[in-house]
Amino acid sequence: MLSAMHDPDPPRRHLPRIVDVARLAGVSTATVDRVLNERPGVRPVTVQRVLKVAGALGYVPEHGTLPAAALRPLRLAFLLPAGNNRFLTMLGRLVGTLHDQFAALSIRARVDYIEGFKPELLANHLRQAAREADGIAFMALEHPAVREAVDGLADRGVPTVTLISDIASSRRAAYVGLDNRAAGRTAGYLIARFIGPRPAKVAIIAGSLSYRAHEEREMGFLHLFQELFPTIEVVGLREGHDDEAKNYRQTKMLLARHPDLAGIYNIGGGPEGIARAMTEAGRRDIVLVGHGLTDTTRALLIDGTMDAVITQNPHASLMDCMTIFSNLRAGRPASQGIERPRTEIVLRENLP
Repeated sequence: MLSAMHDPDPPRRHLPRIVDVARLAGVSTATVDRVLNERPGVRPVTVQRVLKVAGALGYVPEHGTLPAAALRPLRLAFLLPAGNNRFLTMLGRLVGTLHDQFAALSIRARVDYIEGFKPELLANHLRQAAREADGIAFMALEHPAVREAVDGLADRGVPTVTLISDIASSRRAAYVGLDNRAAGRTAGYLIARFIGPRPAKVAIIAGSLSYRAHEEREMGFLHLFQELFPTIEVVGLREGHDDEAKNYRQTKMLLARHPDLAGIYNIGGGPEGIARAMTEAGRRDIVLVGHGLTDTTRALLIDGTMDAVITQNPHASLMDCMTIFSNLRAGRPASQGIERPRTEIVLRENLP
């Protein structure tokens, strides 16, 4: 386990600039500019010295002319919640399989799994990871301790990127993920259309509302019914912490209290627990919509227990993180070249 202690006065860092290359190479910034933009007029020995210093510092010019092989690898850490959320587990495994693509960008990445839903623990891990990482991508918890850690890392020159779930009013460099309020509205619209034009009851099971993503999905879901489907009543919100067993118990209690329940929106993970409770109760007629296309949700779509899965491309999300950190190293805007992630709706009939 990582220690909760951190440096009382950590050294301030910043991404390397052209003046840093010039100072260490013992040349002018104009000479560095000529070398990195491959213009003539610089002695070969000086060219090699400038390239060596630029590579050691990890400096990338605006147009990326420095060969990737000359760069010191950018060390990145991905902090993901440990547990049974299969989409997050899949995302973590994918980091390892993309080693060659990361290496081509002179990036070396690792994944650390930490106990979820504990903001103080996440804040400590952020500070600890920054001792050995040049940048950190993580799934944020909405909490002052996490925000303070992110802002402290920004002061030290260690950029952070929030992944899947963002954090408000912080100095993180960028967010990679869906518009979660729109995702919640999409889930509500799907459930309402599946149920049809009749009065009905639907329920929500969240992982944890300490995730801003889950809170925003809930907000979008609730507002959609208030605006467009007022005859459908949202009867309860429960938290299952992405755990199959907890979701099973929560669903059993919902069905006992509302035997006429017509729909369930699973905001987080653990869909198999919900599906098991529905099957045991003989209620596979309930409309079930959730998030994250995995082997589990794929199987539930195929057997008809789930009706729709709202997801995003995990490979594209990781590559967006890589692009953001590469942009920051080169002094470009963090989100340059990044497209807005697309919300994908997967049904049994269009499974990829």
